Amino acid sequence: MMRILLIMVGWLCVVLATLGVVLPLLPTTPFLLLAAWCFARSSPRFHHWLLHRSWFGSYLRHWQAHRALPKGAKPKAVALIVTTFAISIYFVPLLWVRILLVCMMFALLIMMWRLPVVDLEQ
Repeated sequence: MMRILLIMVGWLCVVLATLGVVLPLLPTTPFLLLAAWCFARSSPRFHHWLLHRSWFGSYLRHWQAHRALPKGAKPKAVALIVTTFAISIYFVPLLWVRILLVCMMFALLIMMWRLPVVDLEQ
């Protein structure tokens, strides 16, 4: 029963992480890490798929091995964060929501700035 629950939670996290790529208020990374954790404990097949065949696999493998981002991932993430939040801020008519979005964007950018980067080609 626990295995089935972990598989269901893992797939829900994969779906939410995929949506988080384009929705600014939905984080991608925590859902991917939770999905990897769920699959590691419930389904070796799904865990292997997530690490080796999904869009996010190389980043997850790199994170598991080095606890850091690969070179080039941080600028891409920052650009995506700024772009999606800018679009949201543009379309939201309420001032207080805009202010909240700006605060959230800066919190995410600070978090990204603090993450280490490992260049394996050195």
